[in-house]
Amino acid sequence: MRGVIGAGFLSLALCAVQSRAQEAPGSPPADPDALEAGTLPVPPLPPGANLPAVDPVIPDSEFNAAIPPLDANDDAELDRPLESITDFERRLAADQAGVAPTEGQAAPLGDPALADGDATEEVGDAPVRDAELTAPLPSIDQFEVAPVQFAEDASDEQKDAEVAYRTQIDGLDLADKETDAGLKSQFNSLSALKSGDGKAANVAMVSARLNEDSELVRNVLASEGWFDPVVRARIDRSAVADGPPLTAVIAVTPGKRYALAGIVVQADPTDPPGLIADNLALKVGEPIVAPRIQGAEAQVALALPQNGYPFAEVGQRDILLDRDTGGGVYTLPVTVGPKARYGGFETEGNLAFDARHVAVLARFDRGELYDSREIDDLRKALVATGLFSTISVEPRRTGQPAGDGTEYVTVHVNQNAGPPRTIAGSAGYAAGQGFTLEGTWTHRNMFPPEGALIAHGIAGTQEQGAGVTFRRSNAGRRDRTFEVVAEALHSNYDAYSAYTGRLAARISRDSTPIWQKRWTYAYGVQLLGTAEKDYDFTRAARNRRTFYIGGLTGQLGYDRTDDLLDPTRGFRLTALVEPEGSLGDGFNPYVRARIDASGYYPVGDSLVLAGRVRFGTIQGASRFDIAPSRRFYSGGGGSVRGFGYQKLGPLDPNGDPIGGRSLNEAAAEVRYRFGNFGVVGFVDAGQSYAATMPRFTDLRYGVGIGGRFYTNFGPLRVDVATPIDRRPGEARFNLYVSIGQAF
Repeated sequence: MRGVIGAGFLSLALCAVQSRAQEAPGSPPADPDALEAGTLPVPPLPPGANLPAVDPVIPDSEFNAAIPPLDANDDAELDRPLESITDFERRLAADQAGVAPTEGQAAPLGDPALADGDATEEVGDAPVRDAELTAPLPSIDQFEVAPVQFAEDASDEQKDAEVAYRTQIDGLDLADKETDAGLKSQFNSLSALKSGDGKAANVAMVSARLNEDSELVRNVLASEGWFDPVVRARIDRSAVADGPPLTAVIAVTPGKRYALAGIVVQADPTDPPGLIADNLALKVGEPIVAPRIQGAEAQVALALPQNGYPFAEVGQRDILLDRDTGGGVYTLPVTVGPKARYGGFETEGNLAFDARHVAVLARFDRGELYDSREIDDLRKALVATGLFSTISVEPRRTGQPAGDGTEYVTVHVNQNAGPPRTIAGSAGYAAGQGFTLEGTWTHRNMFPPEGALIAHGIAGTQEQGAGVTFRRSNAGRRDRTFEVVAEALHSNYDAYSAYTGRLAARISRDSTPIWQKRWTYAYGVQLLGTAEKDYDFTRAARNRRTFYIGGLTGQLGYDRTDDLLDPTRGFRLTALVEPEGSLGDGFNPYVRARIDASGYYPVGDSLVLAGRVRFGTIQGASRFDIAPSRRFYSGGGGSVRGFGYQKLGPLDPNGDPIGGRSLNEAAAEVRYRFGNFGVVGFVDAGQSYAATMPRFTDLRYGVGIGGRFYTNFGPLRVDVATPIDRRPGEARFNLYVSIGQAF
């Protein structure tokens, strides 16, 4: 008996041996007449063969005496030719005409003359008693057809009475004790009887579900190694007066559980030699379990391409079962194929860029041993560019030897470029910032390869501006981005009012929703020209001053969180350093530096504890020599909630913020998620200072609660907060709406 493991369950194929007679060599062919008569000729006996004498069952004399002799008249009658059917019917009618039945004899069937004694009969038209048959047909416009009414549309009174039943499974627990697969749970989740919820239209439907579940029990048992169960099904009348009238019973005797008696792999040698055996996680003596066997085969199919065999194929398994021993010999054929090394790249289709740029995205070089994980990585990198509607990457044989018994393979990329232009927008609201609308127009491949042109604008109650950005992704190497930005911005806040022009260039390695990187960096240069109003203590008024600022920027990040937009575990560290020089009343160099750290700790599946700290300092210049937009401020949705934007820190005599040269902030959140929604409770603290180092004094606290709606691009955030120990002029409540967590 042989078995074949299918997808999901193990099914057995019994091997039967069909016997057939073989003709002796040299024997004559069978006579067709004899075959038609149902007999076969007896082949001649070999020379010298003698058959044993057998007494006849009936002697010839007794047989001949039992046959009656034939006289001459009989012989003549037998020799007479048969008459035709027409002559036979005519003679029969003549013989029966005028012949009355004898006393006690019924008239011949179908003869009306003999039935009533009258030899002359006149047959008239059949009587018509149904007036509808003689009525004229209705006209077409009066012809009506009643519509068919389906059972589900019928009223409660029209529906057939339902049959109630309960389901009883006996004996499955015996097999369940030997495995942790939860056989009964599997049965309940797939059962037709269970899905019927104990109700059926009639008994026939209950019987059909019972037969279906009987086969389901066999499949569930076979998936865990029981191939010879005895499954009996019946429908019992219930003896319980207040229960369902029917009980669908499936009685199971699991029988013997089969185990692996041998493992045979049919494959050519591999390098290293134990590559297949080491990844086929099966052992002699363990039960024949379908998921384990399928998982072991999948591991082999995965390991071979990861170790230089891109064209390996795992064939159809075969399991030979022995009923006597309860063992099964498992045989797996594997086609290994040639061992390969990377050759070149080729691409075809509607191209977004050429094969040369494909090589830039690859993390392997020519001559390295083939690894399917690197091919998957290249495919993901191509998808991450956002330039394709469809993309595929596959190896192709070249037949060129690469040494050490290997050959080169070409990495073939079939690409279909998608629409390159996108329009995006966002909106938000925060206390102190008002409403903000942002929009972008992007051509992602205006300057191939991956040279994007981005136009962006912002329109808000307190901030307006526009700009253009050129960005080249994967510039010369994987994950490196080069961009140049030119923008103009107007800001009107309580802290300052500014008209700013900015020109900047930078090179960076950043995380994206597809590629969240552990290490990130950015460095560049920027030039700013800004005219800003600032409070002049010597004049006791706000005056507009012009600053020309040039500087460098450098940023380094380390990310060990599990998600870019909604982390639930891990931590992040980011350090920013910006050496700058300001031309206002002379040249004033200084350094801006900031450190951010956040951590996330899950408590169960739905609760996350999150925390954040931030420190900042400006060294090398007085506050008056630093443009107001380049100073540090605290307060707002991304800082200390419960306070308006930039409201914390040094104030002028009118109570408006003027910014500081240092800051410290901290926040703690308890995030609870249920489905696509969440609730957050938080406490924020912080302050900015006129000194160059944070003093950790006069800390202000805000508390609040927020709601989250989780989407596939990140959570939508709505937070409401209030300040603790609220001071005159501070709002009782502050509202913040944006995309993404607060940190």
